Amino acid sequence: MEKEELKIVNKDEEDEMELQGYRVCRWRVAVVSLGVLCTGGFLLLLLYWMPEWCVKATCTRTTVREAEVVLLQSTPPICSSLGKAQIKKVSALVIFANILISFSLQIRYFTLHSTKYYWNDEVHNFEVLTGLEDREVTCSTVHSEHSTGLTSNQQEYRRLFFGVNEIAVKVPSVFKLLIKEVLNPFYIFQLFSVILWSADEYYYYAAAIVFMSVISIATSLYTIKKQYVTLHDMVSAHSIVRVSVCRANIEEALSTDLVPGDVMVIPSNGTIMPCDAVLISGTCIVNESMLTGESVPVTKTNLPNPGEGDKEGDAAYSMEEHKRHTLFCGTHVIQTRFYSGELVKAVVVRTGFSTAKGQLVRSILYPKPTDFKLYRDAYLFLLCLVAIAGIGFVYSIVLSIMNNVPAKTIIIESLDIITITVPPALPAAMTAGIVYAQRRLKRIGIFCISPQRINICGQLNLVCFDKTGTLTEDGLDLWGVQRVEKGTFHLSEENAYKDTLVKSQFVACMATCHSLTNIDGKLSGDPLDLKMFEATGWILEEATEEETSLHNRIMPTVVRPPKQLMPPEPVMSPEQDMELYDLSAYEIGIVRQFPFSSALQRMCVVARLLGEKRMDAYLKGAPEVVASLCKKDTVPEDFAEVLEDYTKQGFRVIALAHRRLESKLTWHKVQNVNRDQMEANMEFLGLIIMQNKLKAETSGVLQDLRRAHIRTVMVTGDNMLTAISVARDCGMIPPQDQVIIADALPPKDGQAAKITWRYADNPSKHVGKAPRLEDQYHFAMSGKSFAVITEHFQDLLQKLVLHGTVFARMAPDQKTELIEALQSVDYFVGMCGDGANDCGALKRAHGGISLSELEASVASPFTSRTPNISCVPSLIREGRAALITSFCVFKFMALYSIIQYISVTLLYSILSNLGDFQFLFIDIAIILLVVFTMSLNPAWKELVSRRPPSGLISGPLLFSVLTQILICLGFQTIAFLWVRHQAWYHIWTPQSDACNSSLRANLGPEHNSSEERDDHNIKNYENTSLFYVSSFQYLIVAIVFSKGKPFRQPSYKNWPFVVSCIGLYIFMFFIMFYPVSAIDEFLEIVCVPFEWRITLFFIIIVNAAVSVLVEGGIDLWGAKCLSWLCCRRRKVPKARYMHLAQELSVDPDWPPKPTTTTEAKHPLPGNPPENGSSYQIMADS
Repeated sequence: MEKEELKIVNKDEEDEMELQGYRVCRWRVAVVSLGVLCTGGFLLLLLYWMPEWCVKATCTRTTVREAEVVLLQSTPPICSSLGKAQIKKVSALVIFANILISFSLQIRYFTLHSTKYYWNDEVHNFEVLTGLEDREVTCSTVHSEHSTGLTSNQQEYRRLFFGVNEIAVKVPSVFKLLIKEVLNPFYIFQLFSVILWSADEYYYYAAAIVFMSVISIATSLYTIKKQYVTLHDMVSAHSIVRVSVCRANIEEALSTDLVPGDVMVIPSNGTIMPCDAVLISGTCIVNESMLTGESVPVTKTNLPNPGEGDKEGDAAYSMEEHKRHTLFCGTHVIQTRFYSGELVKAVVVRTGFSTAKGQLVRSILYPKPTDFKLYRDAYLFLLCLVAIAGIGFVYSIVLSIMNNVPAKTIIIESLDIITITVPPALPAAMTAGIVYAQRRLKRIGIFCISPQRINICGQLNLVCFDKTGTLTEDGLDLWGVQRVEKGTFHLSEENAYKDTLVKSQFVACMATCHSLTNIDGKLSGDPLDLKMFEATGWILEEATEEETSLHNRIMPTVVRPPKQLMPPEPVMSPEQDMELYDLSAYEIGIVRQFPFSSALQRMCVVARLLGEKRMDAYLKGAPEVVASLCKKDTVPEDFAEVLEDYTKQGFRVIALAHRRLESKLTWHKVQNVNRDQMEANMEFLGLIIMQNKLKAETSGVLQDLRRAHIRTVMVTGDNMLTAISVARDCGMIPPQDQVIIADALPPKDGQAAKITWRYADNPSKHVGKAPRLEDQYHFAMSGKSFAVITEHFQDLLQKLVLHGTVFARMAPDQKTELIEALQSVDYFVGMCGDGANDCGALKRAHGGISLSELEASVASPFTSRTPNISCVPSLIREGRAALITSFCVFKFMALYSIIQYISVTLLYSILSNLGDFQFLFIDIAIILLVVFTMSLNPAWKELVSRRPPSGLISGPLLFSVLTQILICLGFQTIAFLWVRHQAWYHIWTPQSDACNSSLRANLGPEHNSSEERDDHNIKNYENTSLFYVSSFQYLIVAIVFSKGKPFRQPSYKNWPFVVSCIGLYIFMFFIMFYPVSAIDEFLEIVCVPFEWRITLFFIIIVNAAVSVLVEGGIDLWGAKCLSWLCCRRRKVPKARYMHLAQELSVDPDWPPKPTTTTEAKHPLPGNPPENGSSYQIMADS
C-alpha cells in the first residue's frame, strides 16, 4: 500500500536509516493534549523520551512525498536495539529565479545531524547533496566546464542548497543543557523520589539526595559545556579565512561564501584549506596530519585532463580515487608551485559538514551508538528490579489495607518500595570503573575519545596489525640493489653510490622517482623515498617562487649528482639523441609527477636530462605491478625466483622501470597526458632491496597475546612473501605451522572465478597432502584475491578468515572490509595501525588504537604515545579490569537494593520502616564510599587465556546474585524472627529498658522527648536488629563481589577500599558493642541486651562465612554445576567462529590440498547448489 511505504536513506552506509512519512492529525493532538493535562505533564515527558510514540500518537501515516514529519530509525545492522528514533519536520524551500521567465520552485527538505536531506522526485526519496560529485563530473569536464568559476547568480543559487561553508559547532546555552539534563529519566525518577520522601517526612535524606543530584548535574553540565567549547575552538580556529575566488575576475571573498563549483586560488605562501577542492593547475605540498595522522608532507598534483578524444581514460571524478589531486578541508598547504604566471587553482568540491573535516567533526558530535551486550543486559536487569518492586508494591498495599492504615500512608509507603528497589546512584556507579580505567590508560600514554569502548576492549579476542611502522620499524634501510641489463640480473650490489653508475638509468630513476621536497631547507617526504634518494648521494634543488613565475618552462625540481661522482670526461652513447653540453651542468629536471597510489601500488615521474630533446618516464613500485607494465623481453626469466628469495627473507623489494618518451610529447602535452598511457611498455631496470627491522617489543607482545588465546592477524600493503616472512620472524606464525596461499582469479573469457591453493614455504614438500587436523595452518592472500573471494566466494570467506593470518597488498578500504568480515563471525576485533592508511579500519574495529603521536586519525577511539604495540595488551588488560569492575558494581548495587528492600518489607509487616538517618547512613556512608572505592582495583599484571563474560545475563553471574540474595534474605529473616522470640522481648516503648540499667541510665530523657514524633514506629528491636545485620551485609557483599585475579589486582592492594571497609567495620562494631547515646539517637536505634548483640555478632560472622564460601564455590564449580543441572554437556557454541571451527574439524575437504583449485559455481535458476555451497573443489590435472 502506498501510504505504508518505508524508505531507506544513506543506503549501505554507516548511518543507514529507515524513513517513514507522517502528517499531523489535529484531533490526535487534541486528545494527547488532554492526556498531558490529566497526567500533570507526565505523558508529555513520556512522549519526549519515546519520540516514536509521540509521532504515532499525534500523526497519521502518509507517503514520504507528502510528509510533514518524518520518523527516522537506525537500521538493525548498524546499532540494533539501540537505534533511537529521530523526528524531523519537513520544511519547504521556495526558490525564486529570473532567468528567461519568472518561476518559483518548492524544494522539500529536512535537517539531521547538520546534514540536509532533499527530496528527489526522480528516485522518490530524500537524498544528501554532498557537492560537485553529485553531478558525476568527469576529469575532463572539471577542466573544461568548471575551471572558469561561477557567476554571482549561480553562486547565490547554489548557496541556497549547500548553505554557508562553515563547520559550525554551536555551543548550547547552559539553560538548554540544564533542561536536557534534568529531563533525563534518571533525574525525573530522583525528583519523584524526593517528593515522596518529603511527603513521608524523610527531609534530611531527601535534602542529601537533592544536594548530590545538584552536584552531579553541575559536574555533567561543566563537562559537556567544556567539550563543546573545546571542539568549537578547535574547529573555528581556521574555519573563516579570506580567499581569492575566480568569478568574472579574481576577487577577494570570505571562505564562508564558497560553494561547490567555485574556483579558488591557492596562495603561494600556503593556507589552511577551508573546503575540499580539486587542483586543476599547479602543485601543492600539504600536511594532512589532521586527517590521517601521517606527519610526512604529501605532494598534490593537478587533476589529469584526458581531453575530449580520450573517452576511455576519462573517468568520473571521485574524491577517494583522486585523493592525490584533492586538497582536503582542514589540511595545511605548506607550499605551492606554479609556472609562467599561471596561478595554482582548485575547484571547490565540497563545503561545510560534507567535507572530510566536517564528517570528522560530525562523527565526534553525533557518535555511533555503542551496542554492547553489557548495556542491553543492564536494562533487562533494571526491569527485573522493577518487577521485584512491583511485588513489594502489591504486598505493602495488601498489608496496609489489612491493618487499616490510612489511604495517604498506603500510597506513600507502597510507592516508597519502588524508590528503594531502583538504586539512585546506579548510573554514576556504573561509569566509575570506566573513568578510573581511562585515567590509568592516560598515565601509560593511551588517550581515549570514546570511554564506553574501554569495556568492549575487555572482550577482544582478535587483533589486526598493520606491518610497516607498527610491527616493524618505521624507517627502511637500503640493503642493496640488483640491476638488470638486457633482460638479465647483475649480481647484487651494496649501493648505487658509484661513479660508474652515475649516468645510468637505474640511478636516474632512484634520483627522480620520488615526491621529496625542500621545506625550510630540509629534505622532507616519504621515509622510503628519503632512504632511496640519500643512497644515490645526489642533490635536490627546487626553483624559487620568483623563478617559477618568471620562466615559461622552468623545471620545478632539479636533481644532480655531486661533483666527486662525475667522470672526468663525458661518455657519449651513439644511440642516445643528445647534444653536447657542459659536464658541470649534468642535471635532470622532474617535469611531472604521478604520485604514489596505494590502490595502484606505484608512482611515476616524467623527467628530462638537461640538453635532451626527449623526455624519460621513470616508474617505481611493487615488483609484480612494475613487471606487468614492462616489455616481457626486459624482465629476467628468473624474476619470480629472485623476488621470492628476497621476500622470503623478509626484505621489502621495490622495482624500477624506465621508458624513453616520443619527441612529440612537449612540456604542455605531458601536463595533460593520461597516467595509463605513460606507464606502458616500460623497460625493467632492476630491484631495490630495503630492510625493514622488527621493533624490539613486537615478538614479546605477540607471544603474550598468543598465550592469552588472542588471535593475531597481519594486514599490510606490502608484498605477500615479505609479510609471511615477517609473520614468521615475529612469531605470529610459529615455525612448525604451514601457510597456504589462496590465489584467486576473477571470471575471464567465460570461465568462472577460481582459487588456486599453494604452499608458501616449499610446495614440493607437501604435494597432494593437506595438513593433518593436529597441524596448525594459516591462510595468506593478497588484496586482489581478497576482492575476488569477497565477490564470488562469499560463503568461503568466513571459513578463510577463521584461519587467515596474512593479508598482503591490502588497500585501505579492503582493510575495513576485512574487519567487517571478522566481525560477521562474532570476533571482537581490535586494530592497531600507524594511522596513515588505517583510518577506516581503526574506526570500524571494536577497539582501534593508533600509534600516531599527532592528533592522528581522530577516527581512532584510542591513540598511544608509545610508538610500538606494547599498548595493545595494556589496553586489553584495562578493558578487562573495567568490564569486571562494571559487573562487580552492578552486582553490588543490585544486592544493595534487594538488601534494603528485604529490610523494609520485613519492617512493613509490623508497620515500621527504616529511619531517615538510617537511610542516609546506609546510602552515603556505606554505599557511596564502598562503590567508588571498590572500582579502584588496577588491572592484573598479565593477560590470561580466560575472557570475562560479555553480559550480565550469564548463568554463573545470575547464580551468584541469586544465592547472595537468598543468603541475605535468610539471615535477615532469622534476625527478625529470632529477636521476637527472646525472653526479654516486648513491644518497644520509650520507657523500655531491655539493656543493663547502668548502660541505659542516661537514655531515658532523650527517648521521652522523641515519644511524640515517632509516628512511623522507627524505634523498635526489629528495626535495630535488621539495621545492624543489613549494614554488615552491604560490606560483606562488597568484599565478596570485589573480585581480583585473574582480571584485576586483589582487593587488598586497593588501599582506599580496604581503609573504607575496615573503618566502617570498626564503626559498626563500636556502635553495636558500645552504645553512644548521641549516635543511637541520631540513627534512631534502641539499646538491646549484650547477649543479643553477641548473637547478632555470630549471625553476621556466619552470614559472612556462608557468603564467601558460596561465592568461592560458584567461581570454582558454578559453570560446571549449571551445565550439569541444565543437561547441556553438548553445548552448541554461541559465537559463529567457534561453530564454524567445529564444522570444519569434521570436513574431509578442509583445508584445501595444495594441488587443488576451487571454482565458483553458477547455479541454474530453481536449481540451488548442492549443500548450499557456491563453489566446488577439484584436483589440478
